[in-house]
Amino acid sequence: MAALNTLLKNKTSRNIFLKGLNGSGAAMTIASLFSKRRGSYVCVLNDLEDAGYFYHDLVQLTGGDGIYFFPSAYRRAIKYGHVDPANEILRTEVLSTLQDPTAPFIIVTYPEALAEKVISREVLKENTLKISVGERLDNMFVSDVLDEYGFEQVDYVYEPGQYAMRGSILDVFSFSYEFPYRIDFFGNEVETIRSFDVETQLSKEKLDSIYIVPEMTKGNRTNSSLLDSLPSETLLASKDMAWVKERIGSIWNEEPITGDEESFANIEQLRAKLITGEDFLHAALGFCRLHFGTRPTGIADATLTFSMEAQPIYHKNFDLVSESFHKYLEDGYTLYILSDVEKQPVSGPFLRIGETTYLLPPSTRPSMKVLPTRPCVSAFSRITSCSTAFINST
Repeated sequence: MAALNTLLKNKTSRNIFLKGLNGSGAAMTIASLFSKRRGSYVCVLNDLEDAGYFYHDLVQLTGGDGIYFFPSAYRRAIKYGHVDPANEILRTEVLSTLQDPTAPFIIVTYPEALAEKVISREVLKENTLKISVGERLDNMFVSDVLDEYGFEQVDYVYEPGQYAMRGSILDVFSFSYEFPYRIDFFGNEVETIRSFDVETQLSKEKLDSIYIVPEMTKGNRTNSSLLDSLPSETLLASKDMAWVKERIGSIWNEEPITGDEESFANIEQLRAKLITGEDFLHAALGFCRLHFGTRPTGIADATLTFSMEAQPIYHKNFDLVSESFHKYLEDGYTLYILSDVEKQPVSGPFLRIGETTYLLPPSTRPSMKVLPTRPCVSAFSRITSCSTAFINST
């Protein structure tokens, strides 16, 4: 990691190959970089499932602050034309974050999401209302702006694109956040801003400032790629950039599936929402790039080799788990057990896995360490009894 930090700090290499990363090694590397040098990172995985696991690993390792998931805006493939409102919110949240040039972030995405055009930074800025605590602002002015943005005034908000006014309180559900905002005015001054739960109406988080964004997918507002909106110093990490280019190219060549009013009428209408594989690669080559797959794209300026093994496959065979643990410990490794379970799986000389407790050899007990992990609720959560990382003590 020290060598990688030096390469990035000196800006001597623009195309770096991280050889030998296995399992969650790539996510651990990105998380370590993010903790040491806060900045902008985009991690491109090969598909939705890999991206979901990678995102979950980053949230577990970092606590989730500044970690964003950038999905496709569509329920299935874009060729079906069925927009997913929840995914639209996630995409708009990412674009809103990019409006703050000082905000550190990691964006996790995949080819189908990158293939779809987004609204340009300039157009988004023109259609965004920023509100901060302590700001002198009239609530009726905010109401007029929301009307211009196409928001619907209702008694109680329950979905993006709505707002409600009750005395000095303004509730608004932006397309840039998963929860609605509650803005409390004291005269013509913004006193407090909180997010709240739609069902319970209870506050979730106190905020200093917010961005209110209308629905941006309608019409022809999407005219650029996500990479066009990134800061120039963004670090672009990918598993296989050549595959990403080919996958985006194949999406460009797919015919639309017509079936209802949401479907695209023809391939020209579909392609108006897409970029080509060549467009993606041209934009990607403008950034500093990390490759953590089996090979780099192009000639690497530098190669860093990691001595890391993939976790063995146990198939719930706990005797095999115990045998494997003992072997690693006897070979001089320090064994770290990462567990979502509140009760620690190691107690003195005993290792508990599931309902079975194993007696550890006395010579290996000092090498056992337990690291409780932060619980994470996510659409991409993997529920496991325990996971292991092996680090050579020598």
